[in-house]
Amino acid sequence: MSNAQIEIQLIACLVAVACAIPGTFLVLRKMAMISDAISHSILPGIVVGFFITQDLNSPLLILLAALTGIITVVLVEYIQKTGLVKEDTAIGLVFPVLFSIGVILIAKNANDVHLDVDAVLLGELAFAPFDRMIITGTDVGPKSLWIIGCILSFTIILLITFFKELKVSTFDAGLSASLGFSPAIIHYGLMTVSSVTTVGAFDAVGAILVVALMIAPAAAAYLLTTDLKRMILYACGFGIFSAIAGYWLAHSLDASIAGSITTMLGLLFLAVYLFAPGKGIIAVLYREKQQRIEVSLLTFLLHLKNHTEESERHVNHLNEHINWQKVRSKTVLNLALKNNMISIENRVVSLTKKGDAFTSQAIDYIMTNEHAQIEGMKDDFFLFRG
Repeated sequence: MSNAQIEIQLIACLVAVACAIPGTFLVLRKMAMISDAISHSILPGIVVGFFITQDLNSPLLILLAALTGIITVVLVEYIQKTGLVKEDTAIGLVFPVLFSIGVILIAKNANDVHLDVDAVLLGELAFAPFDRMIITGTDVGPKSLWIIGCILSFTIILLITFFKELKVSTFDAGLSASLGFSPAIIHYGLMTVSSVTTVGAFDAVGAILVVALMIAPAAAAYLLTTDLKRMILYACGFGIFSAIAGYWLAHSLDASIAGSITTMLGLLFLAVYLFAPGKGIIAVLYREKQQRIEVSLLTFLLHLKNHTEESERHVNHLNEHINWQKVRSKTVLNLALKNNMISIENRVVSLTKKGDAFTSQAIDYIMTNEHAQIEGMKDDFFLFRG
């Protein structure tokens, strides 16, 4: 593996972690699309900064772009607070206007410099190792590596320093205000970090990959845990994995690195979306199936409770009286036997002592609707334990 390959993967990993940290809070605050708005609307700030300094490497570009990102957030919130439109509509109104202003400025005044729409939107990690940082005649590595490294270090310091404030304001803004720190300040601080991170990653990876790295790892982590610290770690891990796997996918296919990393992010999220133990589609479908069987079992037990005549409780007549198919009847019958809720004698089904007590308790719960009662019932219910 060459030095350039190592540098590309290192830059991609640093960008992934730098994006995952603010991205986690954006996902939790239900502001995922604001990252897309920021990543596009900061273009006018970059262009204006270039017009002022005539230098693409000037720190002023990052400052003005971050300021534009904050202006975007302020405009979106102002339009949303009018109550006339919702947040997604406000985002759709603000960022196309600002992005279009940047495009017009580039088309009219910057046609002869390396500041074009394709470079801004797509980015190319393969070129990052060629843009070196020279200090007193010494090559100290790719410029993007240093920029992202500094931004990441700053982000981590802020995260450690204000973790409690971020956590409380994210989940309960009212409590945050009552404890003495302003949710608005925390909010705009987060937006500032998001804007600076987006600008810092612009030249190396482009806006599309920045949005993907901010949202996809955090969204995948959200499906796996409810612990904030663990969610941040998962998001960072997913981002690093996708960055490295995406690079080697691009290397094997001779394709765009940014596109390959985004593809890996999509596949990773799809895998978590399907197979996450608690919130994944398969787990949800399985749980729904369990609940349907549990309801069927309770219906069956109530039927037995309300009918004493043998003809109503005969195995051969259950399908007819409860109006179930044979497969469903057999499943419920087996489950009831497994839970020792029923006994079968001469093909006539009867409630056991346990089944009768459980059914009586269930009727009380249905009549009173007191949720505390259901917790004790779960101990006797096989599916709740399994």
